Amino acid sequence: MTILSENSDLSLPPKAVVFDLGKVLLHFDFSIAVAAFASKCSRPITEIAPWFMESRLLLDYETGLITTEEFYETIRSQTGYTGSLADFDAAFGPIFSVIEPMVAFQKRLKAAGIPTYIFSNTNDMAIRHIREEYPFFNEFDGYVFSYEVKSMKPDTKIYEEVERVTGRSGSDIFYIDDRLENIEAAVPRGWRVAQHVDVNATLKIASEMGLPGRG
Repeated sequence: MTILSENSDLSLPPKAVVFDLGKVLLHFDFSIAVAAFASKCSRPITEIAPWFMESRLLLDYETGLITTEEFYETIRSQTGYTGSLADFDAAFGPIFSVIEPMVAFQKRLKAAGIPTYIFSNTNDMAIRHIREEYPFFNEFDGYVFSYEVKSMKPDTKIYEEVERVTGRSGSDIFYIDDRLENIEAAVPRGWRVAQHVDVNATLKIASEMGLPGRG
C-alpha cells in the first residue's frame, strides 16, 4: 500500500529518504529472545511470552523512560530470571536478519548523493547489537530513535525531530514504514510516504518518484 500526501510535489525527487528499521531494513522476532531468557526463568514460557509482549515494560524501555539495567532488573524480579545482564543482553542478538533488497536500495541512494536516515521505535540494547553486527547500519546520514527522543511514533514530537535532523520538511522527505498509523501521522506534514508491505511495490514507487529504486 502506498499513500502520497495531498500536497506532495511529485515534479522533483525527494531530497531525503527516511527508513523505518524493523520490517523495512531488518526482520526481527522477539520470540527468539523470549525463548532464550525463558530457559533461565522460574516461570514457564507460556506465562512469560504474553506478559513480556503485553506489559508496558517494553514500551517504557523504548520510550527511554527506563534504562537497560532497570529493564533487566524488572524482568529479573518478575520472572525469576537467573542469568546475568550479559546473558540477557546476548539473548537479543539473534533476533534480527537483513532485508537485502532494501539495504541495496539505501546503497543506491547513497551512491546517488541522496541523504538517508533511520527513524525507529527501538531501544539501546537493540541498537548496540545492530550497530555491531550489521555494517550497513553505519552508512546512514542520521538517526532518530524513540529511546533517545523519549517519544514514540506516531507522536508528533518524534516527527518534528526527523525534520530537525534531516533539515527537510514536506515533500522533500520520502518516508517508508510498515505500520499504517506511523505513515498516516506523516501525511499532514506533507511528507511523501509509503507503507512497506512488499519490497517490489516500495521500490516501484521510489522509481516513480525519480529515485534509484530498481537495481
